[in-house]
Amino acid sequence: MRVRIEGIDRRPLLLPLRVPFVIASGEVTTTRAVEIEASVSSDGVTALGLGEAAALPPVTHEDVDDIVNRVDQAVRVLRAAEGDIAPEHAKTLIFALDRAFEGAPVARAGVEVAILDGIARLEKVPLYQWLRPSATHQTSFLTDITLSIGAIEPMLEEARSWHGRGFRCFKVKVGRDVDHDMRALEAIAKSLSDVTFRIDANAGFCAHDALTLLGAIERLSLRVECFEQPCAASDLDAMAEVTRASKVPVIADESIRTLRDLQAIIAARAAHGVNLKLSKMGGALHALRIGVAAQTAGMRLMMGGMVESRLGMTAAAHVAAALGGVDFADLDTAFLLTAEAHEGGYTSEGPHLTLTGAKGLGVRRLLRQPS
Repeated sequence: MRVRIEGIDRRPLLLPLRVPFVIASGEVTTTRAVEIEASVSSDGVTALGLGEAAALPPVTHEDVDDIVNRVDQAVRVLRAAEGDIAPEHAKTLIFALDRAFEGAPVARAGVEVAILDGIARLEKVPLYQWLRPSATHQTSFLTDITLSIGAIEPMLEEARSWHGRGFRCFKVKVGRDVDHDMRALEAIAKSLSDVTFRIDANAGFCAHDALTLLGAIERLSLRVECFEQPCAASDLDAMAEVTRASKVPVIADESIRTLRDLQAIIAARAAHGVNLKLSKMGGALHALRIGVAAQTAGMRLMMGGMVESRLGMTAAAHVAAALGGVDFADLDTAFLLTAEAHEGGYTSEGPHLTLTGAKGLGVRRLLRQPS
């Protein structure tokens, strides 16, 4: 089946957060995303696919205006390549997108996912099945929930609220003040004795401070599942120092965007695992390739996102399903929003997410859009 790209459209997708999303390197109060719609056809049949290009400044170099501009510029290139794009030749699609979106992985990711969603809808299969037809697919996930950096009492109130909704694993943002981080983790653990933690420094610590926090975690007997990106993205020596000393898996996030980055991390022994994100890696196909390579190397996998809506989280879950599951599902950011622009994709009960098995992503625009 040969596929033709009939058109690509885009619109900003700015949805408000319940509370500010605060990490070591920045803060946002809304999603900074662009919804992409791709019209694809085959043998006279047309399907519309959706994708989310989700930025998170300053983690990503791109923001909303950058994404919109790059999508508009890329349409000409993609239309010129349309006769060569077919689902059985994914390398051709990858090449066309790489050429159109060089240096713009966030925009690339949104467009690629929209095209793949459309193709899978034409094929009448879920996207995860199109991505890896012969794989064993895991379609249910138990996600964590994120607690942003803030004053300890509001963090504790947030934790209690999510605990009441069934969440038992908290991804706690750290990395600005190690003493504050220790006090916050201790307060949550004392208040909610049945929870586990994933801690995420977003590259905010030096090796000394990261090791100080790990020492406090051990003294307090906190149940910590992993430590994400303790040190600067480019400082693999510091990452390796923490990895050697850590009794919990260290997960690289900001340090990995490409397959070459994965190879460098493995060579430096700079992490026990990697966090896959479609926006930073340029889409589902690149993320899937990196994920398979990491699995082959015996590394742990986390599947996460930027600050994304249901649309983006569903796409990430399809890649996780195509991989046969991941060690750490971090598919929570749609829960952090006060409004939704889409429905479908997955069902949820507390922290339990299950893909619906519908064609493509299975996500639809809501008839009434949030204001």
